[in-house]
Amino acid sequence: MKRVILILAVIIGFSTTGYSQLKVYRDNLAHTFSIVARDPVTGEMGVAVQSHWFSVGSLVSWGEAGVGVVATQSFINASFGIRGLNLLKKGFTPQQALDSLIASDPGRDVRQVAILDRFGNTAAWTGKNCIQYAGHINGKNFSVQANLMKTSKVWPAMAKAFKNSSGPLAERLIKVLEAAQKAGGDIRGKQSAALLIVKGKSTGKPWEDREIDLRVADNPNPIKELKRLLKVYRAYQHMNNGDLATEQGKMDKAMEEYSTAEKMFPNNLEMKYWHAVMLANIGRVKDALPLFKIVFKKDRDWLTLTPRLTKNGLLKVTPKELNEILNAANN
Repeated sequence: MKRVILILAVIIGFSTTGYSQLKVYRDNLAHTFSIVARDPVTGEMGVAVQSHWFSVGSLVSWGEAGVGVVATQSFINASFGIRGLNLLKKGFTPQQALDSLIASDPGRDVRQVAILDRFGNTAAWTGKNCIQYAGHINGKNFSVQANLMKTSKVWPAMAKAFKNSSGPLAERLIKVLEAAQKAGGDIRGKQSAALLIVKGKSTGKPWEDREIDLRVADNPNPIKELKRLLKVYRAYQHMNNGDLATEQGKMDKAMEEYSTAEKMFPNNLEMKYWHAVMLANIGRVKDALPLFKIVFKKDRDWLTLTPRLTKNGLLKVTPKELNEILNAANN
């Protein structure tokens, strides 16, 4: 590893002192492309990133509801994430926060970083020794940045994709990553990707304020896998909405939500199972039986689980109806 860092130091023109500074960050080499952005309608803020580096999301993406988001990359200074957010909380603008971070960093020439606040203001930096092709474009509600790219068309393609897209912020950010890859992407190839979405306003409950946090640590097609995971997330949102509707006694709404989730992933046994449970709970045992049958035939552990649900009221059926459900596997 030392030899690799020394070679890189020579390539980008570091002195012995520069090599020592670079060595401090030898474990954080995330050359990549990313976007930080805000949805002006919902106030949501997000970061999406792809790189030929393991688990890029654990290094690059930072965000806090009601505050902002940060992407720190190239030869990463990981402290920029938390420190940048803290500066925003103190009232700094993104540009003031960025200036403060860069001024205090001896490795600034190999850094790339973007900051967006809850108002959609942005600031970005691409150090002069970031590896070609490298650059950024920032504007109201977004900033795109890339380094070690195959072509110089990557970040302009990202900016265009964001400006021309519509719909939920998460899906728009995936489109931006796809545009970057189509324009050439990371010259080394593909390995990991991540998507982070936080609320525009803090609820005071951090566990609720981080809406989406998806990471693909090691995959030959990380953006494709990230897109699939986002679809899974949306399906489980419908499942959660169905649970909530059931709690509120809104059975028609619950039915709609469970059915939507199941249609999105028809081979997902858990979605079929809880759909069947909901049907049984509203007195539609006959409609539930075909779903129970499919699930039990493919995995009998669900059959074992079912009687346990009656003990805490998650499955509200008579003993006769329970017997019908358990026998579904044999019919």
